[in-house]
Amino acid sequence: MVDVTGKPDTQREAVAKGMVRMQASTLDQLKTGKIPKGDVLAAAQLAGIMAAKQTPHIIPLCHPIPIGDIKVEFNLDEENSTVEITTTVKSTGKTGVEMEALTATAVAALTIYDMCKIVDPSLRIEGIRLIKKSGGKSGVVTLE
Repeated sequence: MVDVTGKPDTQREAVAKGMVRMQASTLDQLKTGKIPKGDVLAAAQLAGIMAAKQTPHIIPLCHPIPIGDIKVEFNLDEENSTVEITTTVKSTGKTGVEMEALTATAVAALTIYDMCKIVDPSLRIEGIRLIKKSGGKSGVVTLE
């Protein structure tokens, strides 16, 4: 682990995105609540929040940090038959929240995959990435 004890606490924020690509009929079933396993987006949102909070337990050497806020949001893109996931994590601390945002996004995508695979074996998880982070000595870093 990196020693962060001498660093000052600062406001931290990280935003990550990812996407689940599916057949148009699957997206329609997801939107209308017809996926057999239930409310996909509600489950994925909760799973993402829970995953962010568990990040130091599953990523080696990741600092446990107090999380002040987590938002897991979805955009349904009918034209491309995708669910875009955007996760924002905020904290005040000595180290950033990039891993928490990325973990939440990945687990939300995996939850969508798990719940929809029964009706669509062609699902694909794509493009999980950090798009912005702020706080600490590097300030604001915008990647997209």
